[in-house]
Amino acid sequence: MTQLFQDRIDAGHELAAVLAPRYAGRTDVVVLGLPRGGVPVAYEIAIALDAPLDVFVVRKLGLPAHEEFGIGAIASGGVRVVDESVLRAYGVDPETLEEITERERRELARRERLYRDDRPFPSLRHRTVILVDDGLATGSTMRAAVAAVRADAPHAIVIAVPVGASETCRTMTDTVDDLVCLMTPEPFYAVGLWYENFDQTSDEEVHELLERAATRQAVRR
Repeated sequence: MTQLFQDRIDAGHELAAVLAPRYAGRTDVVVLGLPRGGVPVAYEIAIALDAPLDVFVVRKLGLPAHEEFGIGAIASGGVRVVDESVLRAYGVDPETLEEITERERRELARRERLYRDDRPFPSLRHRTVILVDDGLATGSTMRAAVAAVRADAPHAIVIAVPVGASETCRTMTDTVDDLVCLMTPEPFYAVGLWYENFDQTSDEEVHELLERAATRQAVRR
């Protein structure tokens, strides 16, 4: 497959067609979209699989004075994952770690309120979790999401993306139970190059899709 995706909706349809034989109609499946661009893709997958949809917000915990360097991550559901070896190597004490964590928790909570209002986050324990984004470049956000989800003891973790850098997809294959990436073009350059329309997904669109998915699940019950 070498053609461009029309947009994130088209990409979601293409992914859903591959995922459906494995995961459609299963009661243990939950689809989590990484905001913002992963949510429109995830919405189409959730509809096709008849599975609940939610958003999975990940916030990197950055090293003081070098915040682009991650020492861990926090994510939806109250999960925190830290790299103890990095903490020791850079002398990050518990008090500093808590300060960093609290700051990022406030931002994560703000985004969750914006996206999902007062809906409780679903339990991931013993469930098959499909993590969705609109593409994988370096994979840093997805790696943080996988680590955070694993801490909640799911049955299985699946990564689903329309397009990704081949090396990133290859290295992440062994970290999850299943990885579906429809295209790994060479050269890769950037995710947006493989979409005809790659307009930025708005916070309002994320909120609307989550509301629509929640209403659909409530009606089907």
